[in-house]
Amino acid sequence: MKSSVPLRQIAHARSGDKGNRSNLAIFVYDPEHYEVLRQQVTPERLQENFGGVLRGPIKRYELPNLHGLNFVMDQALEGGVNESLNLDGHGKSWSAMVLALEVVLDGTE
Repeated sequence: MKSSVPLRQIAHARSGDKGNRSNLAIFVYDPEHYEVLRQQVTPERLQENFGGVLRGPIKRYELPNLHGLNFVMDQALEGGVNESLNLDGHGKSWSAMVLALEVVLDGTE
């Protein structure tokens, strides 16, 4: 049986910034869920869900030994801390936003 859950149910995340670039790292709690993360959380999915604020390229780095992914998102902070009027110029809310994405799990997790 397949079920849909918020990503936060199987993973945690950290995010930060450097200029107009935001960095987002996501790690699953249980290594069994790494493939779910790898297959369903892609640059294309982030662009589809957050395209209004993600205006540049998104590069994904896989961290299989750590059961995680790292995303580097250019032009993601409306100019960065010194240029933006955005309330989250540091990109700290990226982790909360991404952890709200729904992922599909197989089985009865």
